[in-house]
Amino acid sequence: MELIKFTNKGIYCKQGDFYIDPWHPVNLAVTTHGHADHVKWGNKAYLCHELTKPILDQRLGLNLNIETLPYNKEININGVKVSLFPAGHVIGSSQVRLEYKGQVCVVSGDYKVEYDGISTAFEPVKCHTFVSESTFGLPIYKWQPQKIIFDQIKNWVSGNHDNNKTSVLVAYSLGKAQRLIKGLEGFGDIYVHNSIANLNEGFKKSGVSLPESIRITADTKKDQLQKGIVIVPPALAEGKWIKNLINGATGVCSGWMQVRAGRRWRSADAGFALSDHADWPGLISAIKETEAEKVYVTHGFTATFSKYLNEIGIASEEVKTQYGSEDDADEKEQTSTP
Repeated sequence: MELIKFTNKGIYCKQGDFYIDPWHPVNLAVTTHGHADHVKWGNKAYLCHELTKPILDQRLGLNLNIETLPYNKEININGVKVSLFPAGHVIGSSQVRLEYKGQVCVVSGDYKVEYDGISTAFEPVKCHTFVSESTFGLPIYKWQPQKIIFDQIKNWVSGNHDNNKTSVLVAYSLGKAQRLIKGLEGFGDIYVHNSIANLNEGFKKSGVSLPESIRITADTKKDQLQKGIVIVPPALAEGKWIKNLINGATGVCSGWMQVRAGRRWRSADAGFALSDHADWPGLISAIKETEAEKVYVTHGFTATFSKYLNEIGIASEEVKTQYGSEDDADEKEQTSTP
């Protein structure tokens, strides 16, 4: 008995008559997290974690029909038991557990297994069927501990400061930007783009405290940013505003920076392999801990990763979806220059 089907609208649970992260409007969308490739406007109703609601309010607008759940609380939807478990990806990110007549299916959404200090730490969930992302499903992607990456970023910022340069860090507005704000606390004034500042307000509404940062406005002078730290979303990585900074140096924070060629992406001065997704070892360990009998592999290096799982004795199949990659998932947000 299959609990889910992969349709042209998204992942569908027929027994419960709802979708998980649909990419076209439906009656009920169970939402794993707030990135734009996993949640769309136009659904009649949403179900998400309680920490995700302020993010949806910020991104999709108020007055939506949103029901929330804390982690590990079960509700019944048309006979299907539905509960959410931490995915460790960004604030409120959830794995969706479905149970019906003794069968259990878990849809991961996006996830990472290293605790980032902000998102609730990833929790493996036993199941018969597991739907896993594979954004970085190649053996070359093996992350260094977060502390090492932040030491690298701090050394780079210090060097820029010594050379009278403005450090510009390119990072997702939701998730990675907040990790940077927290990790660089006390290391200088931190200025953020409007899209990041707005989402920071969503964090505060959720009761999640962040270190102080300064919203960049039309009145912000370039000399104010001198020797400071500026965080902007990827859509502005090559914007005219950044190019006109006084001695600006750009550092891209992305898992793709693990590959040396990626360090030249968008003519960046530096690259830091800071990712909100699981690396190759993380994906494999997470899947093994589920003890799933069948694994569906979605967005990423699906063919390679699925083939490897089959080779090590885990029945796997790749599935085509409309979810994005790490560097384009949330860039449909408002990213006009300050």
